[in-house]
Amino acid sequence: MKKIITKSLLFGFAAVSMFSCSDQSDEITNINYKRVFSPNGVEAKIRNRTNVELSWKSAEGVTAYELQVYADDSMSYDFTKTPALTMTLTPDQNPLLITGLMGETKYTFYLMAKDGDDTRNSKWQGAYVLTESEQIFKTVAQEDIQAKQVTLRWTAGQQADLITLTPGDIKYTVTAADVAAGAATITGLTPETEYTAVLTYGSKTRGKITFTTGIFLEENDILVQAGADLADVIANAAEGKRLILDAGEYGIKSAEADFGGSVTINKKLSIKGLRPNSLPVIKGRFNVEADFELDQVILDGTGTDGGQAFNFTADGEYETFSITNSEIKNYTKGFYYLNKATLVKKMTIENNIISNIECSGGDFLDARKGGFNTLSFKNNTVYESAKSRDFIRMDDNSSNVTASANIIVDHNTLYNVGSGGANYRVFYVRWKSGNKITFTNNLVVNMNYKRGFANNSATDKEPTLENNVYFNTENLISAGANADATIIWFDTAGKELDPKFADPANGDFTITNDAVKDTKAGAPRWIK
Repeated sequence: MKKIITKSLLFGFAAVSMFSCSDQSDEITNINYKRVFSPNGVEAKIRNRTNVELSWKSAEGVTAYELQVYADDSMSYDFTKTPALTMTLTPDQNPLLITGLMGETKYTFYLMAKDGDDTRNSKWQGAYVLTESEQIFKTVAQEDIQAKQVTLRWTAGQQADLITLTPGDIKYTVTAADVAAGAATITGLTPETEYTAVLTYGSKTRGKITFTTGIFLEENDILVQAGADLADVIANAAEGKRLILDAGEYGIKSAEADFGGSVTINKKLSIKGLRPNSLPVIKGRFNVEADFELDQVILDGTGTDGGQAFNFTADGEYETFSITNSEIKNYTKGFYYLNKATLVKKMTIENNIISNIECSGGDFLDARKGGFNTLSFKNNTVYESAKSRDFIRMDDNSSNVTASANIIVDHNTLYNVGSGGANYRVFYVRWKSGNKITFTNNLVVNMNYKRGFANNSATDKEPTLENNVYFNTENLISAGANADATIIWFDTAGKELDPKFADPANGDFTITNDAVKDTKAGAPRWIK
């Protein structure tokens, strides 16, 4: 630092000596420009669909900015049209949030800098954006959803003329009475189907919402009431049946209590909660020995014997293991344990909230003697888990089963996962006959693995790493102070941003940082 200052001073003395040779009357003391400098770097970003955040780089001497906003304009610089909005701004109003704009409309924002003398006004500089569609739909209430119909609601009095539902391209004409009430009931729907409803007025979209119709009990379904002996129901259910659990609590009995035990799935079976907004609670564990699907439940390991939530307990070959739209919490050893010569062709773990999986004596997703063709781990929120163990482990058991080992980890929010300096890593994948790792669109906060993402020679050397966001992590983007020298790759393109979660201590990972929202990384449920 001292050397730099010295050189600067020397240059400064040289400059003084050169000017001292000239007449003092020729010395330039200031420069007066004919115009105020234009605002540079004018940027317009969408905020909450139809609001726009306008920002720019200010110049010295500017006392005000003139703003003109034009609809259906793409930087035409045609000021003969009537602006949709005009404002005079002070320099401290940068950035500016502009509200009340129309949806699905291209706007141009023009700025001119002023210093009080209108003859010196700067040239106009602009930026343009296309606003997103409006959202005047209200969240669909559970009581408004039935198996074959739905009532959709929006702000009463807001104009609309058509609702279109997909799949099926179902069209419903909105009446004047619907507009006055802010509600419309649409019939003829298919049970257990995810629909997207689009509310329009003319050519403009005014709302878009997704909902899933309720369950219409079929011959293959068994309705189970709260308090039933779930282990007994499973034992007596025929192959291929689907158990529909009403809201309430279901304990799997142990030797010590009416909950916390384990039950074996030894035939193809599905378990699903009746209502997506009132999930049944199962207290216990599952031993998996057949195709198994679990959907819309809370699985609570409180009082269990310290094992994993799901334990594969027999050799074999299964088509499907699927855990979706559920909450899995409070298990000591891990999420699943695949310690048999078992091939699961498709493992699907998607759209879940997973918490307090301690991983004491086992890894989070743990395959020791078996394997899978595809593991799809998407749209999950995982927190306070795998504190000192590997996140995904797959030992080389190609002598037991033949598997392609394709691992896809996409759009997950991971918070306080793998926090600690132990000799573990995100991927401990040793499948020597080949494996593929995809890690994309994830939001990772407070993760510190000494061996980073991976350090084993058999692990995929060229993983797909795209659009991941990290905050307070070590050894993932680059080597940290505690990095193991054997780490084989980093996500050097990863972004370092604080998502500023709303209330992570209470399980609310809503992102409040707009820069992180813009990336669309993390579980979609938290981007609002």
